[in-house]
Amino acid sequence: MRLSTALTYLGLLLHSKSTSAAVTIEDARACNAEVEAIDWLILEGDANAEAIEDEVRQDLEKIGFKVNTRFLTKNDYNQARLRGDFGLSFSETWGTPYDPHSYVSAWEAEDNANHNALAGLVAPSSRDELLSMVEDVLQEENQIVRQAKWNDVHDYYHKQAMMLPLWGRRIVAIINSRLTGYQAGHQQFDFPVHKLVPVSGSTTVTISPGALTGRFQTVGNMDPHTYNPNEFFSNNWLYEGLVSYGPEGTIFPALAESWTITDTASGGQQYSFKLRPGVKFHDGAEWNCQAAKLNLDHVLAGALVEPVWHGWYGVPKYIKDWECAGDDDMELIMTTSAKFYPFLQELSFIRPLRFLSPNSFAEGAESDPYTANSCERGWGTLESETVSIPNVECAGIRNVSGTGPFAFASREQSVLTTADFDEIRVDDLVEFTGNQDYWGGAPAIETLKVVRYDSADEIQAALLDGSLDVMWGDGVLPSNSITDIAAMNDPSLNVHVGEDIQNVVLLLNTATPPLDDIRVRKSIIHAINKSALVKKELGGFTEPVDNVFPRSMPYCDVDLTPHWDYDLEKAILLSCDLETESAAAAEAESAAEAATAEAESAAEAASATVSVSAASGKNALAISLKVGLGCALLLQFA
Repeated sequence: MRLSTALTYLGLLLHSKSTSAAVTIEDARACNAEVEAIDWLILEGDANAEAIEDEVRQDLEKIGFKVNTRFLTKNDYNQARLRGDFGLSFSETWGTPYDPHSYVSAWEAEDNANHNALAGLVAPSSRDELLSMVEDVLQEENQIVRQAKWNDVHDYYHKQAMMLPLWGRRIVAIINSRLTGYQAGHQQFDFPVHKLVPVSGSTTVTISPGALTGRFQTVGNMDPHTYNPNEFFSNNWLYEGLVSYGPEGTIFPALAESWTITDTASGGQQYSFKLRPGVKFHDGAEWNCQAAKLNLDHVLAGALVEPVWHGWYGVPKYIKDWECAGDDDMELIMTTSAKFYPFLQELSFIRPLRFLSPNSFAEGAESDPYTANSCERGWGTLESETVSIPNVECAGIRNVSGTGPFAFASREQSVLTTADFDEIRVDDLVEFTGNQDYWGGAPAIETLKVVRYDSADEIQAALLDGSLDVMWGDGVLPSNSITDIAAMNDPSLNVHVGEDIQNVVLLLNTATPPLDDIRVRKSIIHAINKSALVKKELGGFTEPVDNVFPRSMPYCDVDLTPHWDYDLEKAILLSCDLETESAAAAEAESAAEAATAEAESAAEAASATVSVSAASGKNALAISLKVGLGCALLLQFA
């Protein structure tokens, strides 16, 4: 290939640039007129999502995209996501202690929205290759190599334009000044109400907590071993794990007071936990190794360790054995099949491995993990992918009893009719009592009442008139309402805003038209003015983010390119399929590299300098090609 060929490619590229420069927003609208409507799921009751949806939709409509928004109840929303029945969907990382390892490894589960959204990656990239990279990094012992491998994982999904980072999520608490002792939680739904102390008034406290639905609807069955509609926040008050998660990733003792770790000959590790003595469940049952083993037997039985159930995180995947240490009923031994660096961290998760009283299993302490498992009764019979493993029959639980700082007391329920005329059962009021025998010290709050409200306006009014003591969590009030309350400087209310604990992202489903075209995904990303919408709708106490994970998370402080910034010009060009610009640039560079090699071999002594120029501009691109020793060809164009 000769230099004249490279110059020909350059001419084509310059023509492409001059053509695309004339494209307007009206052209983009015309180009997108034939693109089918983008299906967008919004969770009904999420105050922030509802406020943001309108702003984003308007940004997309500016360049001609049509958006069909569906506001769904929590159950319908989850079902649509697990089927992959969506184009756009708000999502969020899980924050500490899940990010990045558990959040990313959960993409293996077929009922995970990200799993579905990864199905249409641009070849040669694939979902299977990405998941293989994730499995590899989770077993990497060397921290430096582990960081490099995480960088590759982040870069891999980033280049597919399937997640747009939006803003950092912060946990807000608005607390009546009659209560002191506020401490921030260390997980998304970790609201340590038991540390609050009433300094005046009643020892009964009312709370409107942040729930999976945003505003609270129901605590569900309060089963520690299963998922929706069981709420994280209430399960966290009721049940505990072997360890707990603290500031900056510190692992603290909980139901285990200490532990040791030793390597095994087979390449795994053995964790020996000394269990905390003198602890009782709310129903009076003793906490010991037999109780711990019973819970492990049920959570890790048969098909439950597969990705569609509990296998979305690492503990079920890597744990090989668990047993009590001989005659010592206060020592639990857990052995892994391989070295898995987040093992202790994952034992701090709010679910599914928190401990239930033996009396609360369907058939008591003798409940068989295969014929009367503690899994939600509605799950039915679980068949394993491995034929030799017996089926698991889900029997649910018969009582709510853990070891946490609060015990369940009562609930008042009603039936609501949704906008789709479906009937749902909700909790209007749920009462918990302080655990006076709590090993960590009895709460000063004697009765905790979780109250359901129909709207954010009702919650705000209740805070201001004093009938509601605490609002704690995200998505309960719109961010602008929180800002307004803070600006009132009301001496009866204290507003606490935590640090970024997780990031909100817009998930773009690569398997659903029109988002199966990466140019459409990129156009959407560059059309969204996230700085403006965050400033307008989120009250100014959060900031736009560039990465999927907060940079404070382990192995997440990385710079990724290209930057998914608001750039209306790029959105317009991508809308009108003017990818010829990038293609021409790549061909010109390839041709120039070939010309360089030919020239270097034929003209080692050449000393001339050839310069070809075009009108410069802010997007000017310069390619410098060496032609022999001390000789250069400069191609510069706008």
